[in-house]
Amino acid sequence: MVLVLALGDLHIPHRAPDLPEKFKSMLVPGKIQHIICTGNLCIKEVHDYLKTLCPDLHITRGEYDEDSRYPETKTLTIGQFKLGLCHGHQVIPWGDLDSLAMLQRQLDVDILVTGHTHQFTAYKHEGGVVINPGSASGAYSSITYDVNPSFVLMDIDALRVVVYVYELIDGEVKVDKIDFKKTSTSLPAL
Repeated sequence: MVLVLALGDLHIPHRAPDLPEKFKSMLVPGKIQHIICTGNLCIKEVHDYLKTLCPDLHITRGEYDEDSRYPETKTLTIGQFKLGLCHGHQVIPWGDLDSLAMLQRQLDVDILVTGHTHQFTAYKHEGGVVINPGSASGAYSSITYDVNPSFVLMDIDALRVVVYVYELIDGEVKVDKIDFKKTSTSLPAL
């Protein structure tokens, strides 16, 4: 079992002062093996905070990030799954499933994680999964001011990933899950 935290679009301190306290109390060092972030951390202090949670931190660049060294896209393999990461402002129209599926095929990944819309979404699509963890801080976007803070925790185990979405609604953390099994035929031959 490998735990992967997926989050993004924090916009701290420009659009939100910090992560919600209920989220910060849940995110403790030593529990998560990887963090993948869709960008728009905005300042170095947020990067440093995420590193305290888990040193294995993967970030792509959002259009408001100060650090220009973050790549536009990134791929990594965790267990039997190949993950792709992209902020999402490059995908036109923003959040469009067909455009995201094209990026998923271009990156050749099982799971594509993107952001930019600040709204949680998850789709099983074309034999893979497309996930937008939303905005962990609840920062407004150019698309909507009505944003519930959210992040995703993926539990990756062999050919199965369970995607848990944590969303702060009316002061309470709600959790939903999506179960995805990879078919063994899509595995590379050994």
